[in-house]
Amino acid sequence: MRCDHFDAGTCHSCSLLPQPYERQLAEKVDAVVAALAHVPGSQEIRWLSPASSPEEGFRTSVKLVVGGSRRRPTLGILGPDRRGVDLPGCPIQHPAINRATPGLKRFIRALDLTPYDVPTKRGELKNILVTVGSEERLMIRFVLRTRERVSDIRSALPLLRDLVPAAHVVTANIHPTHEAIVEGPDEIILTRARTLPLAVEGLELGPRSFAQTNAHVAANLYEQASAWASRPFCDGRMPESLWDLYCGVGGFALAAARAGFPRVTGVEVSSGAISSAISAARHAGLSRGAATFIAEDATAWARAQPPEDIPDVIVVNPPRRGIGTELASYLNECATPRVIYSSCNPTSLARDLQLMPSLRPVEARLFDMFPHTTHAEVAVLLEREGA
Repeated sequence: MRCDHFDAGTCHSCSLLPQPYERQLAEKVDAVVAALAHVPGSQEIRWLSPASSPEEGFRTSVKLVVGGSRRRPTLGILGPDRRGVDLPGCPIQHPAINRATPGLKRFIRALDLTPYDVPTKRGELKNILVTVGSEERLMIRFVLRTRERVSDIRSALPLLRDLVPAAHVVTANIHPTHEAIVEGPDEIILTRARTLPLAVEGLELGPRSFAQTNAHVAANLYEQASAWASRPFCDGRMPESLWDLYCGVGGFALAAARAGFPRVTGVEVSSGAISSAISAARHAGLSRGAATFIAEDATAWARAQPPEDIPDVIVVNPPRRGIGTELASYLNECATPRVIYSSCNPTSLARDLQLMPSLRPVEARLFDMFPHTTHAEVAVLLEREGA
């Protein structure tokens, strides 16, 4: 893939860009295998072919750092001087995002919004977060330092839709502190539409809910986990119940329900994500008995369930820190015969697997969510010894 920004030295986010893509995939698999080398039974894992990504236009969710000036805003990344670097037409971004950025710049100019300057800690508009949904509709979130300009953005929504016709959900996120985090705690939804329908598994995304940034590979991940979960057990019995812990907007649970699981339960601490999961389940025609979603801490909820309610399959999809000692110990000791662990950090994955010796890793697969980088997403199928 050719990238003018990389060639010019203005952006090196895609650090592996000079390497052929097949070599990137092979080296990522080797790195994950090495990371899991000390996990008991890892030498017997059957590694499936990696789930590859399109090399261009794959990023369906982005954080655009706003820089420059009110008259000449930039949308891209922070440079070495902690000021914005403009990345028009970034080749890894979905075409719908690249089509929207000229209109977003015109919107900034029309409203005279002052880009936030990190070194001086002055300005109003910090970031614009854009996610592509089904039919290339967009969720656009303006990350502001204060509430002062929220009413102006709300009043100018007709202009925004003229400039960015794909805008579907528009919000203002208030992030008053000078911190290296993307967004703040307060979200103000400015449109009648409150969720963005996604192209994957009929999911819906709320403004503060997590979604995979590569919809093509995410679809492969959900499909693979669903296939693993649906396998008959050694005695011929078909699995019937599944927990999706750290479920986000319900991707794994809803995929399993579509594959025929009679009962799925998703648990996620974010109430907004759970609302999106419930909405997607109802739109899919699933009853509350077939698909239940609960806004609670996943570890505390799982440990509070009676032994007779332990499901046939548990899926865990934690953040980078992993599931931790408490949940790993629970999974190691509970009676569920099958666990599927989806990880965005092979290091924490290896640490957690070492805490679960009664679960044997059987198969694994790399999912290349972030081509041209060293980031590795991997899913592992675990079966209980003697189950």
